[in-house]
Amino acid sequence: MLETAKIKILKEEFLHYLWKHQLLIPAELHTTEGEALRIVYPGVENSDSGPDFLAAKIMIGDTLWVGQVELHLKSSLWSQHGHQNDAAYGNVILHVVYIHDQDVLDCNGNTIPVLELHGKFREELLHNYQLLLSSKAWIPCQGLLNKCDKGLIAMWLNRLLVERLERKSEEVEKFFEYFKNDWDQTLYYLLARNFGFKANAIPFALLAQRTPLKILQKLGDNAFAMEAILYGQSDLLPKECADNYPQRLQNEYAYQRKKHSLEPLDAHLWKFFKLRPQNFPTIRISQFAKLITQTPHLFRMLTDAKSIEEIAQIFKLNASEYWGTHYVFGKASAFSIKKLGADAVNNIIINTISPVIFVYGKQSLRPEYCEKAIDFLAMVPAENNMVIRQWAQLGITAQNAGESQALLELKKYYCTPKSCLQCAIGSALLQNKRGI
Repeated sequence: MLETAKIKILKEEFLHYLWKHQLLIPAELHTTEGEALRIVYPGVENSDSGPDFLAAKIMIGDTLWVGQVELHLKSSLWSQHGHQNDAAYGNVILHVVYIHDQDVLDCNGNTIPVLELHGKFREELLHNYQLLLSSKAWIPCQGLLNKCDKGLIAMWLNRLLVERLERKSEEVEKFFEYFKNDWDQTLYYLLARNFGFKANAIPFALLAQRTPLKILQKLGDNAFAMEAILYGQSDLLPKECADNYPQRLQNEYAYQRKKHSLEPLDAHLWKFFKLRPQNFPTIRISQFAKLITQTPHLFRMLTDAKSIEEIAQIFKLNASEYWGTHYVFGKASAFSIKKLGADAVNNIIINTISPVIFVYGKQSLRPEYCEKAIDFLAMVPAENNMVIRQWAQLGITAQNAGESQALLELKKYYCTPKSCLQCAIGSALLQNKRGI
């Protein structure tokens, strides 16, 4: 009855963990038929359909078996899942279960040897695992981090940074393919979305999609025409305004729209509410227009950059003269220079430039660019948000953006879903021989 109760709260991933990391007691290993069993090689974990581990090597008695291994909480799940009728499971050489409650056959009618794990691993492993799963804290191991080796945490964060860049790479690669392998257009689109930051990322992305970079590049250094197209496409130009500047923009946009068959967005997509005036889309569009005007070869400039200071110089952008005394069209305000702040530039480096350079390195088979992307993150100050501040309260303070990105990855993809078995920190704490 005790083991039946345990199996109700046990997860199959725990058995995978025991098997993959060989946390079984060798002297206790034997099949349910009493034959001695030795794991020569546990096999390769299979992330696709089919048996759980491939190409395993198992010594049963005096015979070496090579094939697949399937794991279940109970033997009877083999039949419930229909594996006995599936040829993909025809080469399973061992059925690993927590509780053996039924002999099973493969698709050829052969009985499959069974290894029952109950009693064949240290019980505190299961106890520690269940404590982590049942934790209600911000992270499952919240009260245990001080027990974990600092060097291990540092190495794990290094790995998570690469993992995060790999995750972001998937999106960059999709847009690169969508824009027919055009790096300039891909960067332009992703930068535009980033210029919208959280509130206006979607309309800024739509603006870039409806206003291809090639059209803007034809304007050369004509900053006025650049602004006219972008403001016109954003649908933020007022229909009537006493100011001369927006009237001129309207006239220029009417000409450019007809010339290039442009279709504007709907103005209602843009958000102003609860934004600091410096972050209004009217200001960001002018800064973005300045960037495109001043840097016709932006992708090459960013990939060739050797330091964060070079990138910061590229993004040293002020909105045009009209915006010195305005935040929105037609409404004057006290004079102030509307420049792209350091925090905004750092955000762009973290979320667009570094991932793009990383993917470029992968696509071109030039690892030095992947390393540059990681180095740039190490040169940028750590992000300051609720998650990073919470990590600091737990004793892990990010020293740079690379570490803060790794901590965001850790929280979202390991701590929140309680994937402690896949986490180096969770695994180290789980295997503490003194127990948690």
